Amino acid sequence: MASPYLAAISQLVRNSPSTMALSFEAPFDEAREFEPRGRGESDVAPDASVVVNLKLESFSGGLRATGTVRAPWFGVCRRCSKPIEGHLEAKVDERFVLERGPEDDLAYLYTHDEVDLAPLVHDAILLELPLAPVCREDCQGLCPYCGIDRNEATCDCRAPVDARWATLDGLRFADESDESNPE
Repeated sequence: MASPYLAAISQLVRNSPSTMALSFEAPFDEAREFEPRGRGESDVAPDASVVVNLKLESFSGGLRATGTVRAPWFGVCRRCSKPIEGHLEAKVDERFVLERGPEDDLAYLYTHDEVDLAPLVHDAILLELPLAPVCREDCQGLCPYCGIDRNEATCDCRAPVDARWATLDGLRFADESDESNPE
């Protein structure tokens, strides 16, 4: 079975400049090339459905791929440690070349007959994953002392007093209401 990420481009390259639209849905990592990321990191399930909408444009010297890649992701809230899910949309604007030259170190490779879009799609998704996802913007997280979820309950925990700085607690400054008098 041919990979949905492979696109026949012989006509596109032969009739330069020309364009070709591609839209398909495919599993993120059907071949299981990627190791699962750590428990605390955002990730995409190998069988997650990725939606790819690209336009390939040929020019002398290569191809240009523009469009979007969408995929579902999952992770753990950085504040309260609850599992969360979301969808990402990555904008794509990349080049493909037959052979890399000195200025093409960031370009992807293609052959005369086909282009493998899997590396482009995987890179776009992995770079767009949230580094520190939160379940909601106003998430209050966990109490660092007792571990209670501050979104669900409250606690009376206070930071322990560091004996080295305890004497500064008794230090009092002049009344700040006198600031209006310039003396």
